[in-house]
Amino acid sequence: MLNEGFGNWIHRRRMKSAQQIALIQAGVSVSYAELARRIDKLSSALAEHGVVRGSRVAFLGANHTAYLETLFATTQLGALFVPLNVRLAPRELNFALRDSGSQVLIYVENFADEAKDAIEDSPVETAWEVALVPGTGSVYERALQAGVEGHNDVPVTLDDPAIILYTSGTTGTPKGAVLTHGNMTWNSYNVIVDYDIASTSVVLLIAPLFHVAALGMGALPMLLKGGTVVLQERFEPAAVLDAVERYQVTQLSGVPTTFQLLAEHEKWASTDLSSLQMLTCGGSAVPLRVLEAYEARGLGFSGGYGLTETAPGASLLQAAHSRSKMGSAGLPHFFTDLRIADSLGNELPAGEVGEILISGPNVIHEYWNRPEATHGTFYDSKWFRSGDIGYVDEEGFLFISDRLKDMIISGGENIYPAEVEQAIMQLPEIESVAVIGIPDEKWGEVPRAIVVQKTGSSLDQEDIVSYLSGRLARYKIPRTSVFVDELPRTASGKIRKADLRKQYS
Repeated sequence: MLNEGFGNWIHRRRMKSAQQIALIQAGVSVSYAELARRIDKLSSALAEHGVVRGSRVAFLGANHTAYLETLFATTQLGALFVPLNVRLAPRELNFALRDSGSQVLIYVENFADEAKDAIEDSPVETAWEVALVPGTGSVYERALQAGVEGHNDVPVTLDDPAIILYTSGTTGTPKGAVLTHGNMTWNSYNVIVDYDIASTSVVLLIAPLFHVAALGMGALPMLLKGGTVVLQERFEPAAVLDAVERYQVTQLSGVPTTFQLLAEHEKWASTDLSSLQMLTCGGSAVPLRVLEAYEARGLGFSGGYGLTETAPGASLLQAAHSRSKMGSAGLPHFFTDLRIADSLGNELPAGEVGEILISGPNVIHEYWNRPEATHGTFYDSKWFRSGDIGYVDEEGFLFISDRLKDMIISGGENIYPAEVEQAIMQLPEIESVAVIGIPDEKWGEVPRAIVVQKTGSSLDQEDIVSYLSGRLARYKIPRTSVFVDELPRTASGKIRKADLRKQYS
């Protein structure tokens, strides 16, 4: 075949796993044979509307089978797929369409208003609406069915660009990370090797596919291996527990809050979780009380660390080490390298804190139309500068201290908010917390905690100080705490600290 990229994966799966279930959404199952047929027809329809090698096709919507159909149909043609974050404002969506030069936009019907606003004064020439229920009547479905049967095999190499994935845009102008076919392929190899993915595996995706973690760590490796991907439009604890039992889900990923809400749901004790083999938690370390709730059900957590620019896996903490290396982000993925460096890029020995650098075939080479950003993001054209700080222990396990920009310097001492947050989260009354630095005349900066309590709890600042005394150095303990109903989060569940600094510092 001429196409060496992942655009051909489903076509190859059709030959090997025709009748196996590839996708499930809203109770509707799609085999690999049917998925391949639909991708071929959509590819033909896109080509009829001018999509060729190098063109850009955007998608706006939550988790949907049409997302994956569009991804594979686009990359089958050698074109670039542009997934859009549904939480962005129309102005930000418009920027992504203009910056990427997308000529086609496919959107799910419940985002019709956002799509209409976003395409004004953009290069989009064709816009197709997708029905919420997969396979039902819509402009998208009619266009797909009008496509010609037969597989399009276009020359594509692993070095060719496949996806432009824009950063969340919470600060400044978003950058489009250009992920190549090789980036996504090698990341999938890492996942299959390190997580023991099998053709009988079933992953439930509750995180949005427009975020690279769900796509790179969930959907693509599973479809490469011939397993099943179960899609849910949004996270609802009851629906997740029902799906795990109904579809015998083997793999589930989320952030700590995800797993906390599942364990606190009334169906938790009665749900059959025996099929689960792997729980992966990203974003931050799993609080001890959440870890214990799952251990009581015979389940352990794998952890990890990654970024959009690493497609996204950089390191993995296997469940076997969840206790002995608690707080660690694990070891580098199989085909990926990590090192800790000083401000000049020089490697630091074990135990010393510095910037985390990443190298490997899963790491991007450039940002879309941003040569200046690309140049400043690498050392020696090889080592990607993550902007995160941490250290490795004597056995090579990575520990993340914090983001460089989030670090608090108080009286000359470095305070890593992640460490303070982890300590506060051990309080059973706390639902979530974020620590930021606020100006102080004497110390320069001091930490402040922004806290969400569980319903019915009545902690105050003195309670938090009392609990942390003796557990953390005095300069690390928040001088003040603000109690709020919720914390602002990105689509991937990460706390938007820039927003908190604007409001509470």
